[in-house]
Amino acid sequence: MKRIEQRGLYFDELQEDALYVHSPGRTMTETDNVLFTTMTMNTQALHLDEVFASAQPLGGRVMNSMFTLATMVGQSVPQLTQGTIVGQLGLSEINFPHPLYPGDTLYTESKVISLRESKSKPGMGIATFEHTGKNQDGVVVATARRTCLMFTRQGHSAAGSGQ
Repeated sequence: MKRIEQRGLYFDELQEDALYVHSPGRTMTETDNVLFTTMTMNTQALHLDEVFASAQPLGGRVMNSMFTLATMVGQSVPQLTQGTIVGQLGLSEINFPHPLYPGDTLYTESKVISLRESKSKPGMGIATFEHTGKNQDGVVVATARRTCLMFTRQGHSAAGSGQ
């Protein structure tokens, strides 16, 4: 029987300016917010204290923006980088133009902004993605650029799959 494993795309399979739509969406919960906030020692009352947060301009507790960012990147992994990334090189241009609230559902899509072969690492390339997270109403809640060192198909074969 032929074995087929889920993987992301190799560097040479990525297409600039294509829109990659990731699924499923992720409904954010109160538990997610409290656990992530306390695990990361970010005791911001906007995430933990409903009475305090309700009296603020956003009108209630909001999801921790770092959880939103991590989830947005995570939603892209199965389609883009699962098993094909060497390492994440950086995040930039991170924005949160609209709050995400507990109970909202986050949907993410990604574009490949740039591709270039690595000059110092044969069989690898550098890809920059622009991730956009939207809530269930289609309102953009987060954007980020993410640069990754990726295997080419040939480079991954030469490095071995680790299996």
